[in-house]
Formats: sequence, C-alpha cells, structure tokens
Amino acid sequence: MSKYNFYYDESEHSRKINHKTITAENYFDSFIAVIVGWFSDNQAGLYKRYAAFESKYQHRQSNGELKSTTIKQSQLKSGFASLNADSLSLLEDFLTLFDGRILVYYAVTSKIEYIIYQLFEEYENSLFVNMDAMKYSITKAIVLYQPSEIMAGMYNNTSELIGLLKNFFTSQIEKDKANETLKQEEIKQFSQILLLLDDVSSIKTIDWNYDIAFVGFRKFLDEKGIHDYSITIDKEGENSNTVKAAERAGLCAVSEADSLTSCGIRMADMLAGIISKLLKALHNELEYASPEEPLNKKILDKSWFVINERQLALYKKLHQVAIELNTAWYKTFAGTYSDDLIVFIALLNFMNHFQSVEDIKKSLDMQGEYFNAYCCKCLAEHFERMGNGRQTPALPIDAVTDNDLSNGFLINRQGAKVYFDIDKQPFLEIKNGHQTFDVLSVGISKGMIPVVTILEEDEVKCYRIPEELSGWAMTLVDLANRGENVFPSKVMFSRTNAGYFADIL
Repeated sequence: MSKYNFYYDESEHSRKINHKTITAENYFDSFIAVIVGWFSDNQAGLYKRYAAFESKYQHRQSNGELKSTTIKQSQLKSGFASLNADSLSLLEDFLTLFDGRILVYYAVTSKIEYIIYQLFEEYENSLFVNMDAMKYSITKAIVLYQPSEIMAGMYNNTSELIGLLKNFFTSQIEKDKANETLKQEEIKQFSQILLLLDDVSSIKTIDWNYDIAFVGFRKFLDEKGIHDYSITIDKEGENSNTVKAAERAGLCAVSEADSLTSCGIRMADMLAGIISKLLKALHNELEYASPEEPLNKKILDKSWFVINERQLALYKKLHQVAIELNTAWYKTFAGTYSDDLIVFIALLNFMNHFQSVEDIKKSLDMQGEYFNAYCCKCLAEHFERMGNGRQTPALPIDAVTDNDLSNGFLINRQGAKVYFDIDKQPFLEIKNGHQTFDVLSVGISKGMIPVVTILEEDEVKCYRIPEELSGWAMTLVDLANRGENVFPSKVMFSRTNAGYFADIL
C-alpha cells in the first residue's frame, strides 16, 4: 500500500522575533507555512510534470532553482491586476499543476498574536470573560495601529507593558469618539480590555517557535485518516529548529532535504510565496498610514478590479487550489487572530463569483465597497464564533459538522433555515411591479448570492434574491457591521424592464 510523501516550506519566516524584527520596514505580521503531498506511487509522474514546468521558466531560475522570489512583491501591488505577462504565465502554469492527486495544507500565524498569547498565557476563558476574544482584540489593535511604545515595550520595557497597554487603549477610545458611529464596536471592545488589564498581574517571558503550523497539520492528517506518511522539510542549518517543531507536534518520519534536490519542497515554496505575497499586498493596501486615519474605513483601490479575463481566471485557479481542492476543516489553520487569512479567502471567494470581467465592469467603481462589505461580514462571523465559545484555529472552507451533514442546514438568528447548498435555498418570487415584505435581515452566502430573511404569515423564511441585488445586500451588510442595522424593516422589491430594485420603506 502506498504511503503519502509530504513536503514543507514557509514564507515570511522571522528567525528571531524581537523589537528590531517587528519594526523593520519589510516586516509582515503573518508567517505562512505550506505543505503539499501525494501518494508515493504518484511521485515520479508529478515530478516529471514539475520538471517540465521549471524547464519552461529556466530564464527565471536563481542558483539552479525556480523559487517564489522570482515574483517580486511590487508585481502584486494590486493583486493579479498588476502582474506582468511573463509572471502571469508562470503562475498560470504553476497552479495548473495541481490536481486531485495533490493534498494541500497551509497555515497563517500572526507573530504578534503569539507574543500576546504568551503574555496572557495564565488567563483562560471564564463565565465572565472571553479571553480568546480579548486576546484577539488586543492583537488586532496592535497589528492595526502599530503603537511604537507598545512594540518597544514587548521587549525593552516588559515590566511596564501593562501600563503602556492601558495608556494606548484609553487614548484610542478618546480618538474613536470623534466618529462613534463607525467606531462604537471598537470603543466597546477597548473598554472591556481596560477592565481586563486591571486584573493582569504577571507577564511571561517571551519565547518564539513555529509549532502551531505543525499542530494544524497533525489535525489535518487525523481528519484525513492518514497514518503512513513522511514529511520532508527544507534544510535550514545545524539546529534543525523546524524539524524539532514538527516532532514536538507529534509528527513522525520527519527529515530534511536541500530544496535543490526536491521538487516537492520547491512546489511548497512556490505556493507559500504566492499566498504570502497576495496576503501582504492585501494587508498593505488596507493598513492605515497613521493613528488618525482609522477614523475612516479603508477599501481596496479600484486598480485591484481592473483585470482581464486571464487575470480573473488566475484568481479562479488559486481559488480552486486554496479552497476547493481536497476540502477539509483543517486544510487551513490559524490562530485566533486570523484577519489576514480571512481577507485572503474572502478575496478569492469574491473574485470567483464573477462569471466574466464584464460582470466586474458593470459596477467597477463600487467593487471596492462591495468587497469591503463582504470582508466585514466574514470578519464579524469569525468574531461571533469566538463570542459564542465556538472559536477554532481552523478556518472551515465549506466544512460541516456531523450534525450539519445529517440536516444539510442551520437555523439563523431569526429562526429560518439556511441551507449549506445555496441551490436548495428557495428563491423569492418577485413579480412584475412592486411587492412589499417584512424583512428581518439581509445577508450574503459564501457563493456571493444575496439572501433575505422574511416574516410571512407568522413564519420566518430565508430566500435567495436575484444576483442583481448583491450590491444592495453588501451595502446593508457593511452598514450593519458598522453598527447601523436598519432591520427589521419593510422592503419594497420591484421588477421592471430595467431589472430588479429594492427600497427600504
């Protein structure tokens, strides 16, 4: 019987996490690990295909290897829209190599979150305090605002860190009050953090390792029922710290190899590089340039959506590899703070829902707003899972629980059935002219299909509505996530020769 051969590589690997590291100009908070694998019987054929791919791009090799560094970060400034022709062809050919024979796992870990978790390691969830949510909010605030005094305090003034955190959150609450409508949720979270900090008395010494990536992979193997395997890691020097991390996570048959001799490691390196550079481009586009700027929302620039059919197809190929291929609950793994990964997955889902570039051009100037609304929904759902005690380091990609498998649906807050298969969701029939409904909520499905929950004759039902109304739905989701929920309300749906329309009465 064949065993599985797995290969590991990473991107944005900071050998040491210290003040100099996290204040460097090229620092990125996320550490990305990728593992690819296949049955040993398939290895020769897959290696032959990969060798042919590398031979085609021999002109881009460095020291005899085709590495992910051949794609420069600047080429992804606006995502795939800013790729030059040769890089576009390279990524097309690379992603085409992935088929059903290949297993893909990837983990995205916040370095600052790892530090925060060690600082507050002794504080656990209780009936009164959700520490997971608190740690998430503290990490997000530091990643978002990059307060220099706290970044330094993590290393240089550890004993004063609690005071520095209190000063920062108190000051930020006052700044947020300049735009309470947009920032009311943040004000609430930061006020709760201040109460928590009053009770913190000890700080644990900071120590860094990358065990979490392998913890997730071990769960992936268990989920897949894989027990006979080997894992090969890119050789990193005398200490073999990555191998030791894999072994601490309980993995077996771990070894090192030079990437020059292993197509598997080079394949993992290339995928890790693509994911990390797109993550970084998204983060850079959406980060704030100054502490005052967050009073206004950030959206992706229109340039991200000025793409051609090949570039759209490339997003769909990456969606297939990162999301659709060998779907599993633990295919992706992250810590509690996983905003970069959530936004990355949201971008792939968002781009994948377009049938053609013409669909994007219809509302080109609004695509940034629509994507922002969809991201807000995804991030809010993640935070809600933590608030309900259902937080998990894995980010489910079309995954369901055993109970879900038997029912095929869940019950939303309003009490309506929401099916995992959107095609099973009933379609709201909107006749020619105007119809008015009592709408309890509006949402967007994973496939970017707009849905509404309606109260009709004392029964609550969730319906799909025409895709032409997705922009309307996204705008309302965005408003709700900023604290401006207009529902329940009466909504008049109209069907005319010009299309479908919705008006809140």
